[in-house]
Formats: sequence, C-alpha cells, structure tokens
Amino acid sequence: MMDYRKIITIEPGKRSGKPCIRGLRITVGDVLGYLASGMGIQEILADFDELTEEDIRACLAYAADRERHTSIVPSAA
Repeated sequence: MMDYRKIITIEPGKRSGKPCIRGLRITVGDVLGYLASGMGIQEILADFDELTEEDIRACLAYAADRERHTSIVPSAA
C-alpha cells in the first residue's frame, strides 16, 4: 500500500481539521464521496486540475488504513 502521509494533511484551522490533500481545501471525504457517487478518477481530475491520480489513490489508501484500525463494539441490547 502506498504511503499517503506525505499527501494527506491535517491542519486544525482548515476544513475543521478534516484530512485534506496536500494542504488544499479538498478533503479525503470529498474525494471518497465523488468516487462513491460514480465519478471516475479521470472525471475528478478533469474537475479539479490541482489534483493528481496519486492524490486520489492516497485518499483510498488513507480510507483503507482507517478501516483496518476501526473496530465496532456492539452495544448491549
């Protein structure tokens, strides 16, 4: 898996501290939302010329890493 840490940045005063791409105001959540809505990588790149394919792959790697480290504790019924 790629090392996303040089691409995904978190700054307290930017987008409420959400993980962003290279200090831009585009969040990982924004990119994941575009992908989930059916946009392809090339469509996203066409809409956001400041992004690269590596940026989008970093978003996916970040999300995959978070998923690996997230656990859900069942609540008592």
